[in-house]
Amino acid sequence: MRVRTLPSPPAMLPPAIGNASATVDQRSLRPLPPDQPGHRSHTQRLKGGPDTTEPTETPLTMMRTLLSFTALAFALGTTAHAQAPAPAAAYPAKPIRLIVPFPPGGGTDILSRLVATKLTESAKWTVVADNRAGAGGTIGIGEAVKAAPTGYDLVMGQKDNLVIGPWLYKNLPWDPTKDLTAVAHVAYTPVVIATSANSKFKTLADVVAAAKAAPGTITYGSPGNGTSIHLAGDLFEKAAGIKLSHIPYKGSNPALMDALSGNVDLLMSSVPSAMAQIKSGKLRPLAVTSAKRSSSMPEVPTVSESGFKDFDVSTWYGVFAPAGTPATVVNVVNAEINKLLATPEMKAAIHAQGAEPEAMSAAQFNTLLKADYAKWKGIVEASGAKIE
Repeated sequence: MRVRTLPSPPAMLPPAIGNASATVDQRSLRPLPPDQPGHRSHTQRLKGGPDTTEPTETPLTMMRTLLSFTALAFALGTTAHAQAPAPAAAYPAKPIRLIVPFPPGGGTDILSRLVATKLTESAKWTVVADNRAGAGGTIGIGEAVKAAPTGYDLVMGQKDNLVIGPWLYKNLPWDPTKDLTAVAHVAYTPVVIATSANSKFKTLADVVAAAKAAPGTITYGSPGNGTSIHLAGDLFEKAAGIKLSHIPYKGSNPALMDALSGNVDLLMSSVPSAMAQIKSGKLRPLAVTSAKRSSSMPEVPTVSESGFKDFDVSTWYGVFAPAGTPATVVNVVNAEINKLLATPEMKAAIHAQGAEPEAMSAAQFNTLLKADYAKWKGIVEASGAKIE
């Protein structure tokens, strides 16, 4: 007996679904032509029977129908899934590291720890300050640049390492205007020119007179080569027409200790770094470098008031994130820090450190960064300061 084998139906694939608006191929939903060879018509008259029709299904049409509806269901399911918004993960869901690019005890460190502590208290976040000092603050910035842009690695940047450092150090592997995202401005502060309480210098005029009498013999310490504080000293020398001897240190605190002990004649420092010793009476402030007097030390004159008109040098501090950090995360951090800066308690705490709180939007802070980055290129070049 011969067994007749029917040919296998051709393989049918569901239509391609490229996106949520994909549609099923309408041809797969059409009935077969009535007289296609090898198949009976859906309405073929039964031989010898009455003039009635009997719907028939061949294996091929059944398979086509099944595949068509399967594809349609798959397409509809995919569309619904694609249209459903993915739930946003709450930020922050774990501790945040705030990189501090300078050693403990300096102005950047003091403000960083203040922000970290207050955010932990008010927003109930866990923010941990992590000191990564060296190379004028550029090492800590480099670590932030290389971090994943998730919002869990932030850095407290300032004018020194972001807009001055790149013009001092050769071949830095990052550009602050391209590799970082400005998140929140925190504060700005003038530089204070100070000396030990036991020093012979009572006023800035005393320093100028001594420097003119013996050029190069008066020494001043700064937190490091190429910092805005060092350059403030350089700009002061040019404005006063004197020659001082610069002694760079690795951070504000070592410079402060040597000024207190008399190992250097003068200290150029951010006000926050020197504030505690000024309040204790161990350090004598001679002048501040900003256009206006510091609200923390209103009795201390400005350099401009001391005879050097229009002298104005200050530095700013703010939080940055790696480039590519989601805007939603940037906005959350910016809003929380600005909310913090608006509280009387935070304002008082920042003023107590000799700084001036100032809130900005992320966009405003980014504009400040770019403007200062361009401006300080010329100042650094004119100073002749270079670090190989």
